[in-house]
Amino acid sequence: MEESTRNILTLSREEMHKVASERVHEISREFTEGFEFLEDYPKSVTFFGANQFKEDNTYYENARRLASRVVKDLGYSVLSGGGPGIMEAANRGAFEAGGNSLGLLIKLPSEQIINKYITKGFSSYYFFVRKVCLSFSAEAFIFYPGGFGTLDEFFEILTLIQTRKITHVPLICVGSEYWNELRGFMDREMTSRGTITTEDLDLFHIVDDHDKIIEIIKKVPVRIGMPFSGVGAKIEADKS
Repeated sequence: MEESTRNILTLSREEMHKVASERVHEISREFTEGFEFLEDYPKSVTFFGANQFKEDNTYYENARRLASRVVKDLGYSVLSGGGPGIMEAANRGAFEAGGNSLGLLIKLPSEQIINKYITKGFSSYYFFVRKVCLSFSAEAFIFYPGGFGTLDEFFEILTLIQTRKITHVPLICVGSEYWNELRGFMDREMTSRGTITTEDLDLFHIVDDHDKIIEIIKKVPVRIGMPFSGVGAKIEADKS
């Protein structure tokens, strides 16, 4: 017991203050650089989904085609986490269509697998900085089936929409056979207990038709930033 206690690092109050100040400074720097990166791409759509899907997967090919249309039909940039799976598919579709294929990367102890279809990227150390940047200024969020990470991002953005921290930005779920099961759980288990309202189920769209998805995005005002209360601003612009 005494031996193990000797190995515990203890910091004085002054040392803790110094470490905290340095950490806050680093977080602030990452946010500033991340927002400056996004400023160059005012019209974008962010793609989310499983990183395990390979190019022979139906969802991979679907995301690749949809991202290509986002570039060709709308002239928008495509944004992803920069990794494999759906992220690669989205970046690949944008890249092959000649558009901006952007990646918000994360610095890991073992190097992150980065797909080869990114034309420009930004790397952060903190996961929460990356998550904020992924949702900061997009005109739409496109979700494909995924695991815990995808659902974490889905419910976080859905909560921001529910609480009106994000407004006028559609959350579109592709792969109805997957998302209808989740929506059914919400309706069956959550609305029945009063934890959400039936209107909350309309805060996201489950759409497989690419034409309909493009039309949904076309109707969305272009925005700059996320309309947090008292922080940032939402600026609507004429898409023409």
